[in-house]
Amino acid sequence: CGGLWLLDRLWLRPRRMANAGTRDARPPLPVEYARAFFPVLLLVFLLRGFLAEPFQIPTGSMIPTLQVGDFILVNKYRYGLRLPVIGTEIWETGRPRRGEVMVFIPPHEDKYYIKRVIGLPGDTVRFEARRLYINGEAVPKERQGGMQVETGFGSLRGSLHTETLGGIRHSTQQIDELPPRRARTTWIVPPGHYFMMGDNRDNSADSRVWGPVSEERIIGKAVAVWMHKEPGLNLPTFSRNRWIP
Repeated sequence: CGGLWLLDRLWLRPRRMANAGTRDARPPLPVEYARAFFPVLLLVFLLRGFLAEPFQIPTGSMIPTLQVGDFILVNKYRYGLRLPVIGTEIWETGRPRRGEVMVFIPPHEDKYYIKRVIGLPGDTVRFEARRLYINGEAVPKERQGGMQVETGFGSLRGSLHTETLGGIRHSTQQIDELPPRRARTTWIVPPGHYFMMGDNRDNSADSRVWGPVSEERIIGKAVAVWMHKEPGLNLPTFSRNRWIP
């Protein structure tokens, strides 16, 4: 639209005016549409490319913090202004902090993922017997009570916990009936990378599976839930609207 509008301004319009004489010199219909839509499309492109972008939660890996069907708002300038599509950083505005919820592209798949920032560059992360350790220190964790957790194996007995990571208090859940299944328990985060984990600790494919995430694949910080829609033919609701811890 911008190219067509510019072409008309620089070349087509002068020729049209010169040949019109006393006749109507209105631009062709495609040019009128391009001129009308260009400012709107440019504004949407700038907002979505540099400032904020909506994102829908597709899986249950962040339960109980985020539910399947939550629509969230992603702050795209919190971790630096990046060029759309290619992701090259053009202006540094900050770096991910431990405990924040981040949207990114994982190293193994070209699609958006959302997890919590657990380890920063240079950290040693250990997750053993369902306890999280950062640089040898246990992350504070308080049991809030038992619950039933829905899994691919049916409903299993689990528990809800409150974790404090980087000064951010948030909820996590685990499946008590299943023994820990991952053989590896310790990871060292390389420079320029971040270790990500889901709050649904026993039902999340994250950096424990596919490794840490590089800075070049960061999309932005998840800041708020602005709508929720259950899968299928259901109307959206706004009862879950809130800031994301």
